[in-house]
Amino acid sequence: MLDPAWAFTPPILWFALAAMLAWLVIRSVRKDRREYQRFKRYRTTRKRQQMFRKWLLESFLTFGGLALVLLLLASGFVAPLLLELQAWPVVSDVRSFDPAILWGVIGGLVLGTVGVTVAALLAARKEDELTAVGDIAAMLPRNRQELRLGALMSINAGIFEELVFRLAIPALVFGASGSAILAVVFSVLLFGALHIYQGVAGVVGTAVVGGLMMFAYAASGLIIVPIVLHALFDLRSLVLIPMVVKRVHLVDGTKQPYLPRPTAKPVPVDLGDSEPVAGH
Repeated sequence: MLDPAWAFTPPILWFALAAMLAWLVIRSVRKDRREYQRFKRYRTTRKRQQMFRKWLLESFLTFGGLALVLLLLASGFVAPLLLELQAWPVVSDVRSFDPAILWGVIGGLVLGTVGVTVAALLAARKEDELTAVGDIAAMLPRNRQELRLGALMSINAGIFEELVFRLAIPALVFGASGSAILAVVFSVLLFGALHIYQGVAGVVGTAVVGGLMMFAYAASGLIIVPIVLHALFDLRSLVLIPMVVKRVHLVDGTKQPYLPRPTAKPVPVDLGDSEPVAGH
């Protein structure tokens, strides 16, 4: 861990930030988009499952490793950044609520969101159509074997993406610049930008979700809160929607290796999230 008071700490963190950004951008532009386009052409569940496993492993190694390295460098700035975020008026107002009332409101919002989601899914099931945010229809599991991998990818993304984008990268930017605003804005925009393979709607929707996750972390003071929320968002996309709308849990991929293309109707605005290619 770098000493926050050391004169060379900010330059080192700026260098680490530039190196990380260059690596993620090159990876997103040169690898993720082409890999996803190739994945969309797969018509056998065997190839799709192979790619899901590849993404799962890459996500674990890439974001798990990135979180470890960045936190080793900038962990001394995690607590100071959180304290500054919690001093922001909107966050401090939420934290000033009585805990029982606050958790009651949160519970009501969660139940309301679940109710609206279930109603929308049942309506979509009657129409036999999937409503997608961005270009994610190809990623939705099509049988019970793919469904298991979708669940693992969702949990994996919830853990490691939140450690990177809500904890490690904001601390790195804050340590380098001294600006909490820049730390939040940069991490949220980068989180959205890395979903460019999903199109503009995917980038905007993911950035909005990233902002909500950052607020949940700041308001609660616990990284486990956005981790759980993120995992639930992804489980909604990669498990709940395919099960309710297409009933893929009833399909055995070993008996139906060739599957048709999913139907999708992209929409511009939604607060849902989806598992990114290779977990980002």
